[in-house]
Amino acid sequence: MKIFVTGATGFTGSRVVPLLLKERHQVRCLCRPSSDRSSLPQPEIEWVLGDVSDSQSLTAAMQGTEALVNIASLGFGHADSIIASAKAAGVSRAIFVSTTAIFTQLDAQSKSVRLAAERAIQTSGLNYTILRPTMIYGSPRDRNMIRLLRLLNVTPVLPIFGDGESLQQPIFVDDVAQALLLALQNDATVGKSYNIAGKSALTYNQVIDAAASALGKRVWKLHLPHKPFVRLLQFSERMNLRLPIKSEQILRLNENKNFSYEEAQRDFGFSPRSFEEGINIEARSLSDKVR
Repeated sequence: MKIFVTGATGFTGSRVVPLLLKERHQVRCLCRPSSDRSSLPQPEIEWVLGDVSDSQSLTAAMQGTEALVNIASLGFGHADSIIASAKAAGVSRAIFVSTTAIFTQLDAQSKSVRLAAERAIQTSGLNYTILRPTMIYGSPRDRNMIRLLRLLNVTPVLPIFGDGESLQQPIFVDDVAQALLLALQNDATVGKSYNIAGKSALTYNQVIDAAASALGKRVWKLHLPHKPFVRLLQFSERMNLRLPIKSEQILRLNENKNFSYEEAQRDFGFSPRSFEEGINIEARSLSDKVR
């Protein structure tokens, strides 16, 4: 199958493309002229320059491909352009990566954009599958757990805004990539949307303990009431003051983010690894990079 991939050079995309190539698919990847392609040195990849916001060039780039794998974020409002280009180019099968963040109780601006994107996909007429991963982690390229690991490497005391008992269910990046491949290969996934997550949910306290253990560190958790800090940060944000943490991040840490992946397990055999296994892999990767 000849597959068109958006977001190929990103954290998740760089894990998906090698799997597609391993399965002997032909892969054409969209990239900007400024994109760093060093994470995907495979000579088999066909690169085309373009941008998901430019429907005309996107349609031309998709010509001759059979399936679309859209890993580029749906949070920037380009879903209509991508869908229109796929249909114009005669692409019928499509996998879209969304996020479980659409279920947050927070009224984030990107939430409405992502919800609109999913509605557009579901009414597009494409043979679509939507995958919604939880927080993705798994290498020094991630923007989530790597920060926690680096912090635990330099301090034995970790401030936590709240009681740390809200549930988290991070998913290892290679499990996301494998889920995408399995969904693409299974016709039972057409016209469906799936939440995909780590093997089991943990409290944030347990996440920290597992990360510290992976580093061979001991950590003391300093719990702080989160609401006063949220109000302070919200005031700072209204004053356009840039701080290393945002009020939305604290609110998210105090919201349960655990999701069942039973439907994905049933329909295409999704079987994720535990957080303990995944964070140990990431900790080793971080150690190797530091050396």
